[in-house]
Amino acid sequence: MTTNGSNANSKTAVLLLAHGSPDRVEEIPEFLRYVTGGRPVPDAVVAEVQHRYGLIGHSPLTEITLRQAQALSEQIQLPVYVGMRNWNPFIADTVRQMAADGIERAVTICLAPQNSRTSVGLYRSALQGQLDTMPFECDFVESWHDHPLLIRAFAEKLKAGWTRGCEEAGEGLPVIFTAHSVPQRTIAEGDPYQQQAHDTAALVAMESGFLRMEDWTFAFQSQGMSGGPWLGPSVEDTIADLQGRGHKGIFVQPIGFVCDHVEVLYDIDIGFRKFAADRDMKLWRAESLNDSPLFIAALVDVARSRLATGAPPQKIVQIKV
Repeated sequence: MTTNGSNANSKTAVLLLAHGSPDRVEEIPEFLRYVTGGRPVPDAVVAEVQHRYGLIGHSPLTEITLRQAQALSEQIQLPVYVGMRNWNPFIADTVRQMAADGIERAVTICLAPQNSRTSVGLYRSALQGQLDTMPFECDFVESWHDHPLLIRAFAEKLKAGWTRGCEEAGEGLPVIFTAHSVPQRTIAEGDPYQQQAHDTAALVAMESGFLRMEDWTFAFQSQGMSGGPWLGPSVEDTIADLQGRGHKGIFVQPIGFVCDHVEVLYDIDIGFRKFAADRDMKLWRAESLNDSPLFIAALVDVARSRLATGAPPQKIVQIKV
């Protein structure tokens, strides 16, 4: 799927990659088969995911991603394509469309700023799987977790939400920065994700101008339902720890996600909020970046930087990493 700026005939484009999300609860079983690469999913897991999607009504990931693409296209004056790994518009279909449109060079940005082989790595593998139908150069951005404009975008949302939360609470709120958990074995095998997630959080706290080291902590959320240990500490354990220190309220900012979707709208807004309420605590959350101007500016700068430093466009099959 593509959105075009005024230079719609350009042979250079930007490709945004994301996880993907089904449009209806009834599509969850098929969606999960894509997520697991075709491995069977226990009925209980399917039912739980359907329950979560049902409670939020609809995951807006796809429409928000398309809005991000449209805003980026208007700013950078290049065609911007969107490909999803696990749902429509699939990466393979988008690559075929780019080839049909005569694209000769594309900067590819994953909408997961921190690099993990469980996210960015899988997007890259999906893209490389389309080599036979990709007659254009693809400049793949491995990570952009510490980009100054990304950090400013998170800090902007943090300040606005934290200020309101503190006013409502009548006291300063401790901040929990979060990112999606991954299996511990992933980190043990050298994955940079844990360090990059912590780095993003620390930079956002510093950029905020008001958080001291003792005012914030970090936790991993949305641990998977599959076997084996997942990266922690969990948000639930962190909330319980803060309760033990006498806190009656907490403020959460997910810095591993760039838009609203089920891990934000259910896991935080419903799951963690109830967990806190059951302990007589109140939870506030920073707004997601979605299509905020600072976030779009970050995407523009990432793309322009790669276009400025990369090789001239070539009609070859090549992924630069």
